[in-house]
Amino acid sequence: MSSSPANAPSPAAPDLDAFVARVLAGEQRAGARAMRLVDDRAPVAAELLRRLHPHTGKALVVGITGNPGSGKSTLTDQLVRAYRARGSKVAVVAVDPSSPFSGGAILGDRIRMSAHATDPDVFIRSVATRGHLGGLSASTFDVVQVLDAMGYSPIFLETVGVGQDEIDVVRVAHTSVVVLVPGLGDDIQAIKAGILEIADVFVVNKADRDGIERTIKDIRGLQALAAGVEGAWTPPVVRTIATRGDGVDEVIAAVEAHAAFAEASSYARDRARLRMAHVLESVVIGRLRERYAAALGDEATATARLDALLARDRDLYAEADALLAQVLADGARTDGEEEA
Repeated sequence: MSSSPANAPSPAAPDLDAFVARVLAGEQRAGARAMRLVDDRAPVAAELLRRLHPHTGKALVVGITGNPGSGKSTLTDQLVRAYRARGSKVAVVAVDPSSPFSGGAILGDRIRMSAHATDPDVFIRSVATRGHLGGLSASTFDVVQVLDAMGYSPIFLETVGVGQDEIDVVRVAHTSVVVLVPGLGDDIQAIKAGILEIADVFVVNKADRDGIERTIKDIRGLQALAAGVEGAWTPPVVRTIATRGDGVDEVIAAVEAHAAFAEASSYARDRARLRMAHVLESVVIGRLRERYAAALGDEATATARLDALLARDRDLYAEADALLAQVLADGARTDGEEEA
């Protein structure tokens, strides 16, 4: 297992060719630095991702989501163990809540999965949400791109926990695994809130608890109510006791069955387009946000601008239009300089 050094320097532009070659060769230190660069939105990150992009698209990306306390981390740990036993090169992107002070990840799933720390073919990366809604960090896709280019597959995305609006995992993962536990009424409420629509595989963990049959019955009942297009994928319901490794092989079989189903149908291509549309939108919005921050000016200029708006000395919408025009003009000028 590897993680990026806290003070890892950015690779200089003249060395980028060699740096990219090291990432593509699967060198963990280079990969850790690359992930740090894209997570921190370093100036070199965009060019780095451009060069890696043609070498991606080969990894199976599996989202692991569900309510806090459902055993996602334990299940993910067992899945890593099982895939390593098969000889797979495995990665985990654990999306943690952010520290309100540093913006860094605070749950530390790498500590929970310390059993894999000495395995050179396991890479576990924690990323912070930094206030990003949807269960995933804004840089999650970029980190997955780096791991994909390094040759890891499967890549597991473990989210912070899922709620009605936190279903972004489906926009990044090829297969979404929703983990539930019996005896918690809010799990079924969460399904009603939208998880049913994103699950490709249901895992009912802690299956030795009372209420397991009721939970499975509720899931299947909701599936029957939501039954739609004939021939569409019906998410299987798998029982697990992740602390003992029970049911892990069945989860893998369900994930692989879904991958095979997707491969043999137009479903995979349609979902891939949705994922790419989401990623494209995120990249565009990210670029606009960076240019907006530049157009807003330094701290003194921005403060004066905002104070004028608060005092109603300036029109909010006219100011927004002026900033947008400046953002677009700056973008056109930058693009022209790059072409030159």
